Amino acid sequence: MSKTATLEYNGVKYEFPVTVGTENEIAMDIKTLRAQSGMITLDPGYKNTGSCESAITYLDGEKGILRYRGYTIEELAEKADFLEVAYLLIFGELPTRVQLDQFHEDIKDQSVVDEDMKKILDSFPKSAHPMGVLASLTSALIAFNPSSVNVTSEEDMYRAIVKLLAKFPVLVAWTLRKKEGLPLDYGDDTLGYVENVAKMMFKKPNKEYKKNDIVINALDKLLILHADHEQNCSTSTVRMVGSSHAGLFASISAGISALWGPLHGGANQAVIEMLEGIKADGGDTKKYMAKAKDKNDPFRLMGFGHRVYKNFDPRARIIKKAADEVLSDLGVNDPILEIAKSLEKEALEDQYFIDRKLYPNVDFYSGIIYRALGIPTEMFTVMFALGRLPGWIAQWREMRLKDEPIGRPRQVYIGENQRTFVDIDQR
Repeated sequence: MSKTATLEYNGVKYEFPVTVGTENEIAMDIKTLRAQSGMITLDPGYKNTGSCESAITYLDGEKGILRYRGYTIEELAEKADFLEVAYLLIFGELPTRVQLDQFHEDIKDQSVVDEDMKKILDSFPKSAHPMGVLASLTSALIAFNPSSVNVTSEEDMYRAIVKLLAKFPVLVAWTLRKKEGLPLDYGDDTLGYVENVAKMMFKKPNKEYKKNDIVINALDKLLILHADHEQNCSTSTVRMVGSSHAGLFASISAGISALWGPLHGGANQAVIEMLEGIKADGGDTKKYMAKAKDKNDPFRLMGFGHRVYKNFDPRARIIKKAADEVLSDLGVNDPILEIAKSLEKEALEDQYFIDRKLYPNVDFYSGIIYRALGIPTEMFTVMFALGRLPGWIAQWREMRLKDEPIGRPRQVYIGENQRTFVDIDQR
């Protein structure tokens, strides 16, 4: 039996169908609202507006649940690697061994970036923000792959997806190495996907590269935990741009720019900047915990609590263990990381934070790991983008295959009524 919702205004009732998701999320379908009533909804930030129906990611912030294609983030982080999760997100099912091996081979086959891309990279000063560099390089891929993707062809779609998954890690590594003044590296196709990313980023020209399994494991988990997060700002941007039938590379480039904002992907960078500020002020964590609890103090404790998760961030529980392992293995002697560990301990024991469920989130721990690995603070969001890439691709693919209409929000106009033009000498 179909369900409907009734809206009444000025004595007139309007009925709209109700959609129920597989996890019992309830939505009123208002696409005929304006046609029926002449009204629109007003929802700044779209906090109560569903832009699409999606089968990719389920998130329940109240219960601290995150699932990709029905699989819990806890199980995926424990049992799968990043490339398996990427395949799952994009194509809907976990790959067989044969499918995964072929997927990896196809990616390796497309992993060389045109040498002319280096000219574009050379044009940026070292001071350029890595996110701006990455967005530009991703957009520039279009020039070297000008043919549009035929979304009705599975072969065309697959080829475009593989190209981006292959070339994007190279661009990430080049962005880091440009900032660090290191020679560019194409990596090693005998390595796994994440292992190769690490080598491309960290290999020094005068030293033999030796992989660290604890570091690789932490990176793998970080990328998995960031791979998708429902209809957030950058994902919605990818879908919105793609709805105009813009290509995959252009849509992803737009997503990178959206992720760049400090309210979105810049949160782990903000954690380290906060820790550096505490260090510069003497490193007294108790002082800053008191400031965080003072309603009249503008100080905000970055990396604690989450806009979506009202209980705990399920990703934080997973990555805390990896962060502890990395710090222990590398034996990093860094006062910033000591401050972070002190804040974590105090927050987890302080009743104020416990009562308000202000636990350390994934951004807190990811910032700590990246800092310990020697990744520059401005590169943190680039690493976020690398992890989010499969989710963006999956969302773009889903939107195009469903042939969703072009995104076109409406507005409530609050400007001047019609006015008569006044000649310039009479104003």
